[in-house]
Amino acid sequence: MKLPLLAAAALAGPLAVAMASPVLAQDVTGLWQTQTNGGQVEIARCGNSLCGKLVNSDHIRADPGVKDAKNKDTALRDRPLKNMQMLYDFTGGPTKWTGGKVYNAADGGTYSGTITLTSANSLKLKGCIVAPFCKTETWTRIK
Repeated sequence: MKLPLLAAAALAGPLAVAMASPVLAQDVTGLWQTQTNGGQVEIARCGNSLCGKLVNSDHIRADPGVKDAKNKDTALRDRPLKNMQMLYDFTGGPTKWTGGKVYNAADGGTYSGTITLTSANSLKLKGCIVAPFCKTETWTRIK
């Protein structure tokens, strides 16, 4: 009777690890393709939170020196869009981060945000002026 219990215990360990592995394997950091304007955003850890910078877009490909011309803060309108931080202060995990801010260069606005990792290669980014006035995009991981 002890042998089957030991065998069951031995199998439970790897099985438990295998069941947990998909969650552990899903890391939100990396390069992501946005849903609009051919954007590519690199999400990284910034201290205890997540942040993201715009590394490429249709506008950047057309003009690598394109500026943040629509920023509501006129002092920031001369900064380049390339490598500009557009996601910041997201906390939580391992599959949902909240409390962050999303900067939208298309209108110069900053919105409250949520990032939800829906699979290893897909996430949903939600930005809200004030709930329920929100927009959600699905981003795909670039391998």
